[in-house]
Amino acid sequence: MKQAKFTLDPAFRIGAVDPRVRGSFVEHLGRCVYGGIYEPDHPDADSDGFRKDVLDLTRELGVTTVRYPGGNFVSGYQWEDAIGPRSERPRRLDLAWKTLETNEVGVDEFAAWCRKAGVAPMMAVNLGTRGVQEAAALVEYCNHPAGSYWSDLRAKYGAKEPHDIKIWCLGNEMDGPWQIAHKSARDYGILANQTAKAMRLVDPDLELVACGSSHRRMATFGAWEAEVLEHTYNVVDYISLHSYYKPKDGDFASFLASGVEMDAMIDEVVATADYVKAKVRSKKTINLSYDEWNVWYHEPGDESEWAVAPALFQDQYTLADAVVVGSLLNSLIRHADRVTMACFAQLVNVIAPITTVNGGPAYRQSTFHPMRLAFQYGVGDALRVEPTGPEVETPEYGSVPQLDATATLDPETGDLAVFATNRSLTEPLQVDVDVRALKDVRPVEHLSVHGERDAVNTVDDQERIVPRAQDVPVLEDGRVRFELPPMSWSVVRLATAR
Repeated sequence: MKQAKFTLDPAFRIGAVDPRVRGSFVEHLGRCVYGGIYEPDHPDADSDGFRKDVLDLTRELGVTTVRYPGGNFVSGYQWEDAIGPRSERPRRLDLAWKTLETNEVGVDEFAAWCRKAGVAPMMAVNLGTRGVQEAAALVEYCNHPAGSYWSDLRAKYGAKEPHDIKIWCLGNEMDGPWQIAHKSARDYGILANQTAKAMRLVDPDLELVACGSSHRRMATFGAWEAEVLEHTYNVVDYISLHSYYKPKDGDFASFLASGVEMDAMIDEVVATADYVKAKVRSKKTINLSYDEWNVWYHEPGDESEWAVAPALFQDQYTLADAVVVGSLLNSLIRHADRVTMACFAQLVNVIAPITTVNGGPAYRQSTFHPMRLAFQYGVGDALRVEPTGPEVETPEYGSVPQLDATATLDPETGDLAVFATNRSLTEPLQVDVDVRALKDVRPVEHLSVHGERDAVNTVDDQERIVPRAQDVPVLEDGRVRFELPPMSWSVVRLATAR
C-alpha cells in the first residue's frame, strides 16, 4: 500500500476558521423556495408555511448564514413586490430563469425563516435593473428601527423589530453576459461604490461584498477583480468568488482533483486584492466570500418556461460528488486566513444536499454528509498541512498529490480534526501523521465517505451513502496512522491536551 505523511504542529497556524464559511444559499430558483423551505400545504408545515423537516435538516447540517434571494434572480428582482398582504402581491415573470414568481415569500418571510433555522441572513441587492435608491430603501426597510417610511411600513406589515441584516452582497455575477443588465468592471465598480456609500448612510455597521468573477475561466478574471476593487476598496469588506465543478467527458481523475482549481482561484484573488491594497495605499485587508460553490450538472429545459417552481437543477449526487465536495471544503479550511465567508449553492432541491418531495419526505443527499462533518468538526484554528507522498496523474491538472489534507485544532477543547481526501480512483492510501508537537494525543474515531462511484441516496434508499466508521487510528511513537479507502473523504478525530 502506498504511503503519505505530514506533520501537525499548533505553531503552524493559518488562522481561525470563521463560522460563516459554513454558509448556504437560497435563491428563488426551481423548488428551492416553493416546495423547498416553504410549502404551506405540506403535512409537516408550521403556521408560517415552512417545512419543519427542512428546518430540522438545516439545523442538523450546521449552516450559519444563508444568502438570499439570488443569484441571477436578484438582478431583475423588485423586493417591494414581496412585502405586505400576500393577496395583493403581484406575480412577475422572472427573466433570469424564465419562470413565474408568485412573491409569496419575500424579505419578511425569509427573515422569519432564518430566525427559526438559527442562521444569519446574507442579503443581495439588485444592481442589474435597479440601483442606489432601491438598495438603500431595502436596508432602511430591514434595519432602521422606526420613524421612517420604510421602517414604519415594515412594522405595519407585522415586523415591528428590525431584521438587523448585516451582511449584504452588492449584486450578483455582474461580469457575466447572461446576467440581466450585465455591466463592465468600470460601470459596476462605480455603481457598487455609490450603492455601498448610500447603504452605509442608512446603517454604518454593514458588511459589504463586491462581485468578483463568476468563475476562473472568465476571460476577464483577475482584471475584473482589480478594476472593481480600485473603485470599491475603501467601501467594501469582501470580494466574492464562484465555482462549480463536474466531471468532463468521464474524466473522474481530474474531477477528484477539483480542489486544485479552487486553491488556485483563491490564491489568485488574494494576490489581486493585495495588489489593489498596495495601489490605493490602504491599511485594510479585503477578505474573500466564496458565496457560490458546489458540484453542478444539469441545465433547465424549455418545457419549464413561465411555470411556478419547476423542478430545475435537481442534481442527484453520487459518491464521487460527495468526495469532491469534501475536498472543496478542505480548500476553504486551509485558506481560513482569507476565506472568511462561504455559501454552498444551494440548500434544498436546487443543486442541494437536501431534497424534498412535494407533500412527502425530505432526505439527505450524498453531499450532505461531508458538509455536516466538516461544519461540525472544522472549528478552531486551521493548521498548515504539507503532505508528502504519491501522486496521481490527471488530464486537466497534471500530476497532483494523491492525498489532499487539512486540519483544525480547537484551542478551547483540544479537539483535533484531520480532513483527508484520497484522490485515487483505485488505490488505498496509508497516512502517517507526526503529532509529537501536540500533548497527550488520543485517537477518537475515523469516519469515511466512500463506496461505489455512482451510488446515490434516494427517497427509497436514504442511507446508501452515509459516513462509515473505520478502524480507530493507531498511535505509536508519536505518530498517528490510518488508512484511506480509494476515492474517499474522511474526518479523523483526535483528542489533545489543551
